[in-house]
Amino acid sequence: MVFPLLPLLAPSAIASAPELSVIGHILIGPLLTSQDVAITQKYVSKNFGLVEFSVQVTSAIEIDDIISLLDAGVEAVFTETDEQATTLFEIGVPGSRVVFPGKDYDDVKGVHVLSTNATTDLATKLSKSVLPDGTGNKTLYVSFPSTPTLDQVKQVVALPGIPIIPAEALTTDYSSSTDKLSVATIFTSALKTDRQDGFFSTLVVDTQGLALGLVYSSEESIAEALKSRAGVYQSRKRGLWFKGATSGAVQTLVRLELDCDGDCVKFVVQQAGKGFCHLDTTTCFGQSGGVTALERTLISRLNNSPPGSYTRRLFSDEKLLSAKIMEEAEELTTAKTKDEIAWEFADLLYFGMTKAVQAGVSWTDIEQNLDAKAKKITRRKGDAKQKWIDATTKNDEVPNKPVAKTDTVNGSGNTNGTAMEPAVNNTGRIQLTRVDVSKISESELTDLLRRPAQKNANIMNLVGPIVEAVRTRGDAALLEFTAKFEKAKLDSPVLKAPFPSELMELDQETKDAIDLSFENVRRFHAGQLEEAPLVVETMPGVVCSRFARPVESVGLYVPGGTAILPSTALMLGVPARVAGCKNIVFASPPRSDGTLTPEVVYVAHKVGAAAIVLAGGAQAVAAMAYGTESVPKVNKILGPGNQFVTAAKMMVQNDTSALVSIDMPAGPSEVLVVADKFANPAFVASDLLSQAEHGVDSQVILIAVDLSDDELQAIEDEVHEQAMRLPRVDIVRGAIAHSRTFQVKTVEEAIALSNKYAPEHLILQLDNASKYVDLVQHAGSVFVGAWSPESCGDYSSGTNHTLPTYGYATVYSGVNTHSFMKHLTSQELTPEGLKNIGGAVVRLATVEGLDAHGNAVRVRLEHLAKEK
Repeated sequence: MVFPLLPLLAPSAIASAPELSVIGHILIGPLLTSQDVAITQKYVSKNFGLVEFSVQVTSAIEIDDIISLLDAGVEAVFTETDEQATTLFEIGVPGSRVVFPGKDYDDVKGVHVLSTNATTDLATKLSKSVLPDGTGNKTLYVSFPSTPTLDQVKQVVALPGIPIIPAEALTTDYSSSTDKLSVATIFTSALKTDRQDGFFSTLVVDTQGLALGLVYSSEESIAEALKSRAGVYQSRKRGLWFKGATSGAVQTLVRLELDCDGDCVKFVVQQAGKGFCHLDTTTCFGQSGGVTALERTLISRLNNSPPGSYTRRLFSDEKLLSAKIMEEAEELTTAKTKDEIAWEFADLLYFGMTKAVQAGVSWTDIEQNLDAKAKKITRRKGDAKQKWIDATTKNDEVPNKPVAKTDTVNGSGNTNGTAMEPAVNNTGRIQLTRVDVSKISESELTDLLRRPAQKNANIMNLVGPIVEAVRTRGDAALLEFTAKFEKAKLDSPVLKAPFPSELMELDQETKDAIDLSFENVRRFHAGQLEEAPLVVETMPGVVCSRFARPVESVGLYVPGGTAILPSTALMLGVPARVAGCKNIVFASPPRSDGTLTPEVVYVAHKVGAAAIVLAGGAQAVAAMAYGTESVPKVNKILGPGNQFVTAAKMMVQNDTSALVSIDMPAGPSEVLVVADKFANPAFVASDLLSQAEHGVDSQVILIAVDLSDDELQAIEDEVHEQAMRLPRVDIVRGAIAHSRTFQVKTVEEAIALSNKYAPEHLILQLDNASKYVDLVQHAGSVFVGAWSPESCGDYSSGTNHTLPTYGYATVYSGVNTHSFMKHLTSQELTPEGLKNIGGAVVRLATVEGLDAHGNAVRVRLEHLAKEK
């Protein structure tokens, strides 16, 4: 149970963490903004080892910011939404680092709930599922809507659970006359003992975990120890025992812990003097060995070694010590047998500890750094400095081959910091930030139009090991990742056609909706086919042509997670079928029972897909790119996904061994609405929210054309009122937090601003909107007029909803029929044609110094001359 209490500290109060360090763990939160993340990350990195820090994040915090916190040493993340936690799982964050909100999940650190009635609500609803028979490996964390009473806290502890209490409501001074809750009382409420005197068995250890001795504690001694931050115990004969009060071997209390059964207390202390035992030994079990003994010996030699001795020279001659460290490191690299490696490693450790002791660095400091490295989620690059690679190469006389790691990632709306940006509030009004374009500079406008930053390097480090594992281990890795991320244990990672009818069972209304959408999408994309090859006679006798051929094998990624997306299956599968692709492979994450949503299977059946890969995320992309024992390799991968899917697509595209292309880079969903005085406020709000609900990293923009404050207020009221009625309101709130309303005077100014932003979806809610379409230069898809909501393009109008985001609409088109085709060119020359252009070809080849090019024409012209 460790300590049956978790103090909650706001990021602004994080400097007071040392006051509660004896509790051993602290929850920082809620983190509302990127500034909160930065403050917390900096403090945790600097103070790692002080306590275990966990963080409580809101839906506004980006996944890569959460990863950076975990890398900094944060023990666990309390997520606000299931979607956040699921995404963390998808990218490989272990469950031991995640606390889910309000539900029971396998393989997670714990479950966090808000209770209004600890005795009934929690005990009956959660204790049995989270902690069956009190032996579950998950922890139940309980927050309260307001500061709880001591009785309420004790009720939670008895579940057993960990109450989360604001730090300012706690005190370690049991004797103070205050209405604050006593930390000592909460701690002892979790204790139990079978001793007649009521004392508790107590294990005393140092900061390295070395057992110093066994003693007894009482409620009084524990309270005094917490108050004085010292080793205070209970003597069975003489009352309170203040350790070292007479001998000088005092102890500083670092933290208190409980064992798993609550019947043994552990004091973690810093021991002064000769040691814990009255016999002047380090422990009551004799002197310690290992690194602790080595450290003690080296400290003694630093203080007492004779001048001129070898030991003294090691401490005083920096060059000598450095040479010994490099010598032992080299000998370790050449050691072969078990005994040799153990011996050389011990030598290296000896001289390394000599340098540490010389610099005043303790083994505890080193262990804290090791612990910090163990907390990292992001993998290292996996290389070495070039000078050491060169040295190894020279010594071995063979190139040093890099080893490809196959381990998985350990662990799937940032703003620009302007003064106009709102803080995210989980209960406040949902409202875009207003920006009057006439009152800011061009550079400020550019900054405000910039999307939330994506930390691609960090994401690539997370995705790389997953891609490499699937590339090298095939089906085995794919099945492992599916079991880990989707909680689905499969016999095969592929569902092959023909698909069983029972996997496509749908109500008739859903089938009709899919069939109607299928036909509209098919009709629009069939209209994009070229009726005949392009043939141009550029000169007499020179005929050039251009003709299309389908990409033979395509992989279509259909996201899963928090939404069922048959529409994406339609938008990818139908154009692939229209284009004539011979092999269509879908990939979509399965549900925990191993099945797919029937809507996706039904669409796969209708488009003639050969197989469905039962996987999501980077692992699905890698499987289609490289192929596995069961998954056929494809030539092109298309489809949307989160930033980890996008990173995997870009990674495999850049790998020449994969020989695969992708449709486009992609980012979070976005919409830009241009609205004038004639726009219906309810329509405008609904369009903004239709994209905001995709995810907290989505961005929505409103450009208000000459609207009065009252007219703009009407739209803002609709945004808040409609949002509050949505099931995904928390996600909407996070997206709106980094979204804006730009106020301009004219439609022309609005369209120019939209072209600069280049949105994925552009909605023109304008009077006579169609006349402004010609002004649009950059957008994924345009929705013209009040009766053209973006949702229609997502599903049934016929256009494709797989569109460029993040500003890529300036250079990319959305998915279309030609995305599934490639174009070939041909040329056919007659003798007359060769004579017409042959001289120019020979001359240009000569200019470029490519004589063989010119010769290919010259020999033909000479042949024609002989025929005369």
